Formats: sequence, structure tokens, C-alpha cells
Amino acid sequence: MGAFADSITHAAKRSRTYAERLLKDVRPDQFARKPIVAGVPIDTNHPAFVYGHLALYPAKIAQMIGKDIPGIASPPGHEDLFKNGAPCQDDPLGTIYPGMDTLTRHYFNAYDTVIAAVSTLPDDIFARETPDPRYREFMPLVGSITLFLLNNHVMVHLGQISAWRRCMGLGAA
Repeated sequence: MGAFADSITHAAKRSRTYAERLLKDVRPDQFARKPIVAGVPIDTNHPAFVYGHLALYPAKIAQMIGKDIPGIASPPGHEDLFKNGAPCQDDPLGTIYPGMDTLTRHYFNAYDTVIAAVSTLPDDIFARETPDPRYREFMPLVGSITLFLLNNHVMVHLGQISAWRRCMGLGAA
């Protein structure tokens, strides 16, 4: 493992641990619900949306690092449901989003798998130009986009779950 892979994956494992802790005391029937505080609905992303959205990215990371990694692509229909810009909807009947177990199982499997793949990479992989032109605009190197997608992006969205937990009366993880 190179120094860049080591730095990226140690941080990513920490983010992964936090993603697991945030599930403490979350019930499946509230996983896709938006909170209501003092009678006012709060327009925030709920855990179903966050885990589903984040689970789209391990396959994108695999593409960036030039690896074909079976089993990490999101199931059919998830791209439209969870892509950047898709609305997070309150799902009181559980008919819009897949269930908590389905979403979290895929999320953890995909991240564990891609983190393991990234951990084996030599430093020269991270010095390559980002292959996707949309990402290249703001993250020109494979190392920067891999770091961002495995850490910064994850933690931004996990922060949404942390705030959601407080609105739902679950407290800190």
C-alpha cells in the first residue's frame, strides 16, 4: 500500500464506523421519515436517502481507480431515486424507498469492498488525471476525487443523519 492509499483508507474506515454508529436506535419504520418538530415538518434528508445516495459512489470510485469490482453497483432504479439532485421524500408507508436492511447492507458492502480495493493501490494511481471530465473540473487527480468521495462527501451526508437523529429525539450517536 502506498502512502496516499493508507491516508485515504484510514480516514474512510473512520467514516464507515461513524455511518454504522448513526444507525443506533433507528427503527426501520422511521428510517425513511422526515422529522416533525413542534408540529413543523423539517425538510431534511432522512437516513434512507442518505445511505442510498452514498451507495451510488463506490462504483464511481472503482471506475476512477480503474478497477472492475463486482457486487458494488447499486441495484436498478437506485440511480434515479438517489442521484444528486433527486428529491428526498417522506415515506410514511414505506413504498418509495427500499427498506433499512436492504439499503444499509448494500451501503456497507459497497464501501467495505471499495475501501479494500483502494487500500492496495500504489501512489502512482492517485497521481493520474481523473478520468471523468465532470469530476476533473474540481478534482483533477484520482487521489483527490477518491479522497473526496470516500471521506468528505460521506461525512457531509452523515452530518445530515446526525441532525436528523436529534430532530427524531434519538440524540447523538
